[in-house]
Amino acid sequence: MSRLEIRQATAEDAALILKFVRELAIYEKAEREVIATEAEIRASLFDHRSTVSSIICWFDSIPAGFAVYFFNYSTWLGKKGLYLEDLYVSPQYRNAGAGKALLRYLAQVAVSNHCGRFEWSVLDWNEPAIQFYKSIGAEAQDEWTTYRLSGKALEDFVKNGS
Repeated sequence: MSRLEIRQATAEDAALILKFVRELAIYEKAEREVIATEAEIRASLFDHRSTVSSIICWFDSIPAGFAVYFFNYSTWLGKKGLYLEDLYVSPQYRNAGAGKALLRYLAQVAVSNHCGRFEWSVLDWNEPAIQFYKSIGAEAQDEWTTYRLSGKALEDFVKNGS
């Protein structure tokens, strides 16, 4: 019988997390956008001031996937929420319950921390993920559009206001 285990990631998992991040980026057709290094992953996730956490899913003692999350806040609810930044399961474990186990683990984290929400984003073309999320009762929030400032645009806005 196969055994699935989920645990909090540690600094020693930085290389594994970066490996999963790269695999996720390949799947999302954005491999060139990953510029993080192992040292940056270690520093940003595991520094004592970090506001981000990660979990690793193991299947028969083999790393099968990961998730990165952080707490945000809803003024409308007057409560914090849990935001799932990344969730990735290696292809060979996608029908083994690893994704659902990762989400259930994070849902438990959200409930135990009195969160009013557990949210994440999904690419509009990722139909397998969309169907999976619907199967667990998650609902799309179509009325919101995400905006982003990054890279040069972010720096230019800081310097010039435009």
